[in-house]
Amino acid sequence: MVMKSTSPLAGLLRKSPFKPIQEHMRVVITCVAMLPELFDAVYKKDQEGVGKIAQEISNRESAADRIKSEFRGKMPNTLLLPVDRKDLLSLINEQDAIADGSEKIGQILESRDMLIPPTIKDGFDELLEGTVIICEQAKLMIEELDELVHVGFSGREYDSVTAMIKVVRREEHSIDEILRKVNRTLFMAEKELDPVSVMFWYKIIEEIGDISDHAENMADRLLLFLSK
Repeated sequence: MVMKSTSPLAGLLRKSPFKPIQEHMRVVITCVAMLPELFDAVYKKDQEGVGKIAQEISNRESAADRIKSEFRGKMPNTLLLPVDRKDLLSLINEQDAIADGSEKIGQILESRDMLIPPTIKDGFDELLEGTVIICEQAKLMIEELDELVHVGFSGREYDSVTAMIKVVRREEHSIDEILRKVNRTLFMAEKELDPVSVMFWYKIIEEIGDISDHAENMADRLLLFLSK
């Protein structure tokens, strides 16, 4: 007797391979959404709070990893869809990289007592805000995947997702500008900090920038779906 899988993810895959991708992104976005709270604790010099928030981000990243692993293990080699299997795997990998980056930032701040240079705080807050916004926009795109397939990648849904892709690309360009400004400001403040802290702040800024890059890569993947 063949036992049926009781896994909710297995049921989702039988209905649509997009459902687990959407569920994965819903978990991923919760990792990013905690970054402003994480840095608020840094600003307040609340290292205990930093540790708790960093651990929660790590827990959520692990939950996203579990969804990704099960998705990859249960997705069939062939799908009767206008989307290649490798493209779906690339999409969920880009999403997962966003959660990974959020976790890495938390780990750095948890392991060290970091003080943010006052001169970069405003630009840094702007960078965080832009990063959360672009990831939320990327999530909205993912939520439209099922409807896109339903309408045959055309019509009003097509136009809506295309508009979202343009917004993500525009936001990523804006974040690049903010990154250059923050990096330049940090360079000017290097003499006020110890060299090791400077190195870690550059690393944190780089990780935040990578998150927006992965969101843009998601938009590029969706554009590839639309063009096929």
